[in-house]
Amino acid sequence: MNNSFEGPMPNMAKLGSLNTLYLSHNRFSDEIKDDAFDGMKSLKKVYLARNKFMGKIPKSLAALPKLMELNLEVFYLADKQLEGRIPKSLSQMNSSSFVGNKDPCGLPLDPCKSSRKNYIVIIIILAIAVVALAAMGVFLYKRGRRLQKTKSKMAQEIKAYKNSGGAAEAYDVDRKEAQSPDLPGEYEKDLLRASAEVLGSESFGSSYKAVLLSGPAMVVKRFRQMNKVGKGEFHDHMRRLGSLSHPNVLPLVAFYYTKEEKLLISDLVQNGSLACHLHARRAPGQPGLDWPTRLKIIKGVARGLAYLHREFPNLILPHGHLESSNVLLDHTFMPLLSDFALVPVVNKEHAQQYMAAYKSPEFTQRDRTAQKTDVWCLGILILELLTGKFPVNYLKHGNGANADLASWVNSVVREEWTGEVFDIDMKGAKNSEEEMLKLLKIGMCCCEWDVDRRWELREALEKIEDLKERDNEDDNYSSNVSEGDMYSSRGMT
Repeated sequence: MNNSFEGPMPNMAKLGSLNTLYLSHNRFSDEIKDDAFDGMKSLKKVYLARNKFMGKIPKSLAALPKLMELNLEVFYLADKQLEGRIPKSLSQMNSSSFVGNKDPCGLPLDPCKSSRKNYIVIIIILAIAVVALAAMGVFLYKRGRRLQKTKSKMAQEIKAYKNSGGAAEAYDVDRKEAQSPDLPGEYEKDLLRASAEVLGSESFGSSYKAVLLSGPAMVVKRFRQMNKVGKGEFHDHMRRLGSLSHPNVLPLVAFYYTKEEKLLISDLVQNGSLACHLHARRAPGQPGLDWPTRLKIIKGVARGLAYLHREFPNLILPHGHLESSNVLLDHTFMPLLSDFALVPVVNKEHAQQYMAAYKSPEFTQRDRTAQKTDVWCLGILILELLTGKFPVNYLKHGNGANADLASWVNSVVREEWTGEVFDIDMKGAKNSEEEMLKLLKIGMCCCEWDVDRRWELREALEKIEDLKERDNEDDNYSSNVSEGDMYSSRGMT
């Protein structure tokens, strides 16, 4: 800041671990390239005020993981010549962030004026939805309708529906059929009018919210890191996922297969992820999660995880990617596990780079995983839930970050094992401290580095089920917690 640097904005894309970018009060000019922020997945703060940039707000800025998770703390674009529609992911920023620019529009500023460009943008968005067009026919089945079979090959059905047990059955078609489904007129119009909204860009691909006039909102997840799995293997595994039915598991409604990419369709869970409720900036006066709600969430998570382990006894990682961003909450804060059991169909290299299970100590040290690896992920989630601290190492990719994550697990209690360890939003919980400490002990036992010493999921579930909203002196599970116990999970077995 406050230098006299000139010329175009420097290439920062290789600084993948950069958290904050201060370039304010300089003389940088020209357009900011659309890919200027590609790969900067750790970026939280961007200061670009008082420069001479021009053109549109770069698309890569709106695709940053921190931004999409609403963990972006500061973004200031004032006094530059940037123009065009403000990306939806920046709509919650303060309007002062865009003061002095040439002609930005959209929330939080005035709406953009209708123009031919607007229609072009709409057409582009709808074009993205075309890939999911055939799979979206599943929505009609949710109202008991069936698509009619036509005479041509183009009329092959895409069927997906939920039976009385909540399970889903899905059929896919190849790209040619998906682009030109021969549908009855009323259904075709409904599909073509469906709106598609980008929800986020994740490690596995992009997510879209799709809304039909005749049905509820759905989420279409686009995966490109499954191109090494065959069609038959993919079909079998997706149908197996579609047959699952549990109150704490988000059911798969339908799927779509091509060689280049795959789509998974599920219901939209309106209340967002646990990560958002724990870490996103809240409006003034908006309460955080209290102890009873967090206890309800972790009990549901443990039950859902246990169900997956029962249903997939032969999988080494029945979940494989358990983290707060993959725990969705309904309007009653009932948790729903998502992105589970994908290890068999995700490219191995990509899975090891991004999935939570591969941050575990057993993979870091011995390049292996076990069913207890899911228990380790559960322990991390418990500590995150209790402390309100985000395990930032999940944002780092590759094996280099794992030692730091394990250090965080051990130090969070060692450094602050007194009442300061718990999230401030739970400070109002009366007569609950002992129950909260019990859950903290459970989390540490689940995070035991030695896999042989680590608790079985069955044992962790039993202890979690025993927890109550308020302390009870008659509990069979000891509530006496010593400082020594808090320092090491080895003393808790």
